[in-house]
Amino acid sequence: MSILNILSETKALLEGHFLLTSGKHSDRFIMCSKLMMFPDKAEIVLREVVKKLKDVEFDIVLGPAMGGVLVAYEIARQMGKIAMFVEKENDGFVLKRGFEIKKGQKVLIAEDVVTTGKSSLATAEVVKSFQGEVVGIACIVDRSIKDLGYPIYSGVKLNIEVFDKENCPLCKNKIPLIKPKQAGGGV
Repeated sequence: MSILNILSETKALLEGHFLLTSGKHSDRFIMCSKLMMFPDKAEIVLREVVKKLKDVEFDIVLGPAMGGVLVAYEIARQMGKIAMFVEKENDGFVLKRGFEIKKGQKVLIAEDVVTTGKSSLATAEVVKSFQGEVVGIACIVDRSIKDLGYPIYSGVKLNIEVFDKENCPLCKNKIPLIKPKQAGGGV
């Protein structure tokens, strides 16, 4: 079964007419928390990411809360590495709960979906503040809209179109607008 099939089957990839957090519209929406409800399916999807990481050297898998926590855990579990997460505080992320990154440790950032890279880059700043080295970003879905300066290892790369409300073909076709009940997956 393909990753796209698993995402659709678990309702992590939705199709319709969605209002994104940015106010823009899209015909698809990603909510990887739905995938992560099924550990057996998450294991299969993230196994594909792990295959791409076989030649990447790192000590720690670090995910930004919330979307990266379970992804970091599953990648670390499959690869026999340490998993940690950063948490939001004020305008950035911080390392709490006794987690630490030692100088020179190699860190892989893990996310559910990478779009703008804002969470990944903020997590990278935490790594740098401890004098660690970011080796890349692993994610379930890469829908990045710009180069983040780090390699991205994803289960699947998706190009999802977004539309301004005024130019939305879905609105023009009178397709009902859905506001997803959970943040994430859309910009």
